Amino acid sequence: MPSAASTRPSLVRSVHPSVVREVLEAHARYLKGVPNGRRAGLQYVNLSHYELDGADLREADLTGALLHGASLRGARLSGATLYGTDLRDSDLRGADLSRCDMRGACLRGANLGGANLSNCDLREGVTAVRDEEKGLRILDHAQRAGELDYALLQGANLNGAQMSGAFARQADFRDADLSNVSLQGAKLNNAVMDGANLSGANLHNADLSKASLRRAVLVGVDVSGADLTAADLSEVLRAPPPIIYIDDLPLGEVLEAHELFCKSEGREGKIANVSEVDFRPLRRLKNRRLSGLSAPNAVFFGMDLEGVQLQGANLSGADLRGAKLRGADLRGARLVGAQLCRADLSDAKLGPLKIDEDRVIRSDLTRAVLRGANLRGASAPRARLIEADLSGAKLDGADLGGAELPTGFRVVA
Repeated sequence: MPSAASTRPSLVRSVHPSVVREVLEAHARYLKGVPNGRRAGLQYVNLSHYELDGADLREADLTGALLHGASLRGARLSGATLYGTDLRDSDLRGADLSRCDMRGACLRGANLGGANLSNCDLREGVTAVRDEEKGLRILDHAQRAGELDYALLQGANLNGAQMSGAFARQADFRDADLSNVSLQGAKLNNAVMDGANLSGANLHNADLSKASLRRAVLVGVDVSGADLTAADLSEVLRAPPPIIYIDDLPLGEVLEAHELFCKSEGREGKIANVSEVDFRPLRRLKNRRLSGLSAPNAVFFGMDLEGVQLQGANLSGADLRGAKLRGADLRGARLVGAQLCRADLSDAKLGPLKIDEDRVIRSDLTRAVLRGANLRGASAPRARLIEADLSGAKLDGADLGGAELPTGFRVVA
């Protein structure tokens, strides 16, 4: 004989696809502010395995909905209510989930690569519903333990998200922006956080045992009480000293001498050779004239280098993650193996540098990591991009004519 629990009516309901279409059309009118518009209310609706790529669901109410295995690539969900929503194994690559209420949502195994989850709430949450016998009971779609376990969040933007107490075991946060994120008490054991930006994050009492944090940025991070047993912290980037000295001279003076050398065409000043130097104490090099700078393996993380002149510079292996290089002149620059994740290279010059009547030096970005970088409008004809990682890079309007691209890579027009 079936139990009372098994015969109890479920709060989750199924609707015909035509009804879903009507709801989406009315929601589109609602967002435009035209007549007959209505905010989408899809609470507790079974939308498992639905194709909703690119859907505009801003401010929609999807409380408790079943979206297990659904495809929401590039969907716009900013400000939506996803409280208690089942998003297991869903495809949310490139989706905008900023400012969403995702408390209690289950994202186990979901693909959130490159998604925007800034300022969203991913804390634990439960949904209580009326029950004839007990008055209230907790809605449980399925086994919900592990809201972010095994989820893929490579390159995702989680800036300012609330994740206190979250379960994200074996989740992939490579190159994600976790700056100012609250991860207090979170379960992150065996998580992959290589290259993640954790600046200002709260990791108080978090479980990071056996987590991989290679090249992660740990500036201003609260790790008090955190379990870092067997965690990989190699090449972690911490806060730099307030002043950097090169041969007893402050780095600022060394660069001034180099800039004078460039402006006087070699008559004054001195060429700077600043290998493995951390430039972050200078904060910005915007519009500086630093042609021919030799700074292999140097650190420029998050710096403002807009419009900087670095023609023919040696920046091999440099850390330029998140750097602002908009309109920078990098013609003929050597950027072999450079880290440029999330860097802004829009309108940058990466073409060949003419050094004589019949001689040019091509920009070399062989094996450079450009995941999620912005290359919109960049000029990079004949650039060397052999074995470069361009996954998630924005290439709209970029000139890559004659460039040596990674094997199998195709520029989408």
